[in-house]
Amino acid sequence: MGFQRFLRMNSSNKQDPLFHLVKSIIGFSPVDLSLYKRVFTHTTMEKTAENGQKINYERLEFLGDAVLNTIVAAHLFESLPQNNEGSLTLMRSKIVRRDFLNMVGEQLGLIDHLSSNVPTKNHSLHVHGNLFEALVGAIYIDLGFERCSSFVFHKMILPFVDLNKLEYMVLSYKSLLVDWFQKKRIKYAFEVELDHGAELANHYKATLLVGGKAVAKARAKNKKRAMEKVAKRAYFKFQDNIKSIRHKH
Repeated sequence: MGFQRFLRMNSSNKQDPLFHLVKSIIGFSPVDLSLYKRVFTHTTMEKTAENGQKINYERLEFLGDAVLNTIVAAHLFESLPQNNEGSLTLMRSKIVRRDFLNMVGEQLGLIDHLSSNVPTKNHSLHVHGNLFEALVGAIYIDLGFERCSSFVFHKMILPFVDLNKLEYMVLSYKSLLVDWFQKKRIKYAFEVELDHGAELANHYKATLLVGGKAVAKARAKNKKRAMEKVAKRAYFKFQDNIKSIRHKH
């Protein structure tokens, strides 16, 4: 972008309410407001540009996801010099997990500025995280990697990421148990069956067998949740024997 064009855009932008909104959220003066208009436009608005390209946040969300992973990876690389590649990968997945990004987007109040033909209450919780990723993508294109990294650090990492607590956070009790069982060559099996029960909606009953004996049972509305739930219950029976959780899970 030429310097004179930059000055013209920056001058006209300051008269736009979106300029002040974006600046209050990201902490920097935006230059290309069209990017942020896309961030706050839902697909249900069915807007298109003159070239036929759809105007919504989905493409920026795709880019923001990749940029966010890079920023978080760089932060972990610098902050955890003793951790190996596998541990760093797991730590990154704990930070960029969907429910965490949803929380960050919700804290920033991004959905309050979303143009959509769907009532706010009817949106999935994932829209908060989607908007946050789209915003990261827009900042990256508009202001560059350095300022985008600064935004992520001050708005997400600094206020919400505690690396010490994340070291001990378990993303999947099932994966943790299976890994331990396999290392110890312990025979195990997850049995899941449909359990109609008294509820109108079907549930699934999961049983974890260790050495042929049932060690835990649980029920949930789908198979995946039932297996994770039974694994969590079983984990607390074996936790004193599971070693090296800090750097593996």
